[in-house]
Amino acid sequence: MIIDKSITKNNYIMKQKNILNSFAAICCVCLLFGCAGKQNNNSDSNKNETVCAYVFSGEEMLDVTSVKNQSKSGTCWSFATVSFLESELLRQGKGEYDLSEMFNVYYSYINKAVKKIRRHGNSAAGQGGQAHDVLNVIRDYGIVPESVYSGIPAGDSIHNHSKMSAALKDYLQKIIDAEIIPENWIDGYKAILDSHLGVPPQTFDYNGNTYTPKEFAQSLINTDDYVELTSYVCYPFYEKVILEVPDNWSNDLYYNLPIDEFMQVIDNSLQNGYTVAWDGDISETGFSHKTGVAIAPIEIVDNLFSEIREEYNVDDNLRQQTFDSRETTDDHLMHLVGTATDKNGKKYYIIKNSWGTQRNNYGGYLNMSEPFTRLKTVAIMVNKNAIPQNIAKKIGINN
Repeated sequence: MIIDKSITKNNYIMKQKNILNSFAAICCVCLLFGCAGKQNNNSDSNKNETVCAYVFSGEEMLDVTSVKNQSKSGTCWSFATVSFLESELLRQGKGEYDLSEMFNVYYSYINKAVKKIRRHGNSAAGQGGQAHDVLNVIRDYGIVPESVYSGIPAGDSIHNHSKMSAALKDYLQKIIDAEIIPENWIDGYKAILDSHLGVPPQTFDYNGNTYTPKEFAQSLINTDDYVELTSYVCYPFYEKVILEVPDNWSNDLYYNLPIDEFMQVIDNSLQNGYTVAWDGDISETGFSHKTGVAIAPIEIVDNLFSEIREEYNVDDNLRQQTFDSRETTDDHLMHLVGTATDKNGKKYYIIKNSWGTQRNNYGGYLNMSEPFTRLKTVAIMVNKNAIPQNIAKKIGINN
């Protein structure tokens, strides 16, 4: 299926070049766009930011589908991972697909609720999630095209989960507080989901064929091809570990690597045509969606982006320190799709966000510095064939 792209690799690069040309004549005007959390309800946080010295060239970007907008929902994990899988389908020559994010959200909510009830309320069941939540839904329930299940109620034009999230939370709390858990409690929970997202289809027609969601998924995606990795010294290196963040409610396992090898996986992936699903911290002053830049500056100053700032030299110990102090938290998932350089020749990673195309001059993309990526990445998902062979051997993966 060919879809109408609102932003593509070519016009992203053209936007980069236009910004670079404009900078030669005048300084680009920027507002520092602050953000905390996974819901797209952000506000400007530094109104004094007036000059931007960060302009980029030398872009190398892999094939992607259009930038989407999670709007007023905390479902970045589904948007980022679906975008990642759509790029995988492009890479594999299977064509361009627009897959449903809300299909994953619907069934993940059910899985989280069951877990929370069984743990007597001691488990996360809110809007957040991880990349593996999408693969777990695909494995157990399948997936469908966006045209079949958008999750947007009739009469609405955007995702807005505020009322649904509050209703689900209140309902679960009542069940948890009950002396005896009702046998059919899940029916009432599903009814809330159905009223806000719609009932997921059991079968559907697509391009002249009839599928169940599982049949459609099996025709496109092998979930066994994908693994998650993290990098923290509190866990044994080269082993599978449970990443201890609240949204890993399912206790899924991540391969743990030293940060230098972790970064080698990212670089090797991009160099060989594989994009990366990215999970990390965007709650820092150095992250500015509006400006299209994310850096890890040693010093926080006014007009932060008015010149190229000196950044941290990030090693394993600094990563662990910021993780333990909660300076690095599991805030947001995005899709890492390429590289660029600043005017001093320093490397940046191009990352695709899910906040629409109008909130910055890069059509919804950002440029993350290498130090920011080293410090603020919590975890990634990659195709296991994108891992360098020497590292794959250390963690017991055959590729």
